Amino acid sequence: MLYVVGDIHGQRAKLEDLLERLPLEPADRLVFLGDYVDRGPESRGVVDRLIEFSAERECIFLIGNHESMFLDFLGWNGPAYFGGDAFLMNGGDRTLASYGFFDAPEQGFALPKDHEDFYRNLRLHCRMGDYLFVHAGLSARWCDETDLSYVLRRSRTEDFLWSRSMGDLPHRLGVTVIYGHTPSPDFQVRWNIPFSIGIDTGATYGGPLTAIRLPDETLFQSS
Repeated sequence: MLYVVGDIHGQRAKLEDLLERLPLEPADRLVFLGDYVDRGPESRGVVDRLIEFSAERECIFLIGNHESMFLDFLGWNGPAYFGGDAFLMNGGDRTLASYGFFDAPEQGFALPKDHEDFYRNLRLHCRMGDYLFVHAGLSARWCDETDLSYVLRRSRTEDFLWSRSMGDLPHRLGVTVIYGHTPSPDFQVRWNIPFSIGIDTGATYGGPLTAIRLPDETLFQSS
């Protein structure tokens, strides 16, 4: 089976609780949809736990817009890193505090090596069978396209990380898009079957952290 986990945002206690609730078997795999950092109190602790967990289980980690802002703020160069000027306004100060940024020596701040490796290996999207996994979504301009490979090649990085325009729409791409990034006001899962499922349920705002098991689409949530 495949389990997909929504936006964590520094909520390590909710992550631990959710992982304990998953009835994992040895062959199960997990996809994490990004936004591990910012707003919550334990961004570094979340990444520590994910690195540890990935040594035990097959995991795929996607990049979210908050990792993109964080790494751009730190001076990383690449098409997936931008928006660093908005990092502190989006809860980035709590991420920096968790890493000891404000107490760094004068010669400069550096991420732990295992964390740097973790961030460098984050992916923009992943397709498995009848599902496409992406942090935020795709642009609504692609709703009438039928060639998913073409759409993935032509989509902008900004759309993968920031788009909120396609989640509630029908499309012709032949997959169910599983995404995070956009919580509902009531912190419920955003069902738009068979087109998409949004599983950011506002863990950082008081909602639960959610995972969905595929292909039976069973939900698991932290308390």
